[in-house]
Amino acid sequence: MLDFVVAGLSANSVPYVEGLELQRAVHRSVVAHERPDTFLLLEHPAVYTAGKRTLPEERPVDDTPVIDVDRGGKITWHGPGQLVGYPILHLAEPVDVVGYVRSLEAILIEVLIDFGIDAVRVAGRSGVWVGPDGHEDKIAAIGIRVAQGVTMHGFALNCSNSLDAYSRIIACGIRDAGVTTMTRVLGRTVDPSELIDPITAAFRRTMSLNAAPVAPASMTPASLDTVRTNA
Repeated sequence: MLDFVVAGLSANSVPYVEGLELQRAVHRSVVAHERPDTFLLLEHPAVYTAGKRTLPEERPVDDTPVIDVDRGGKITWHGPGQLVGYPILHLAEPVDVVGYVRSLEAILIEVLIDFGIDAVRVAGRSGVWVGPDGHEDKIAAIGIRVAQGVTMHGFALNCSNSLDAYSRIIACGIRDAGVTTMTRVLGRTVDPSELIDPITAAFRRTMSLNAAPVAPASMTPASLDTVRTNA
């Protein structure tokens, strides 16, 4: 069983620290088999976050605050117009972290192709890319953590967000490539809410889950608000 929860979009976007505490609370419950594997979908207000491999020179040049987090990868930006997905789920044994990242990429590629975007992988680089060979721009970033066999963090898909914030960092530690959005590629505004159903459907089709027995009751968005407050 996999529970999908839209934790907050647009005017109801979830501050990053609040979302991180929500992730941690849900992660504890999933590890303990108190709730099913859970996929959180949301937007954040504008924020920079830095993974464990971020170098000092990749951080903002103007001393903009950065939240250091326990995921893999380097520095990135989250903000309005970007859909963030946090799958919190058991991985099959033996745990294959690289295989899981490839699965996330495959899901996003499938969804983007259905939107008419020729999305691809780039050898040696995580995430999802668009553009001509050798001149690709990143459209979705991926950074994860696995603890006690259960995933945290996930992906950030650029839908209609501004790209200005990326000019102040070395996004994902990559100096020789740019970033783009679905809106820029398609020439029309793509709101993150348009991606909820396609990503949910693609995730159900693609992911092979090793789900353990859990309590039958699932956490509703209202009870998620309680978790955010009390975690």
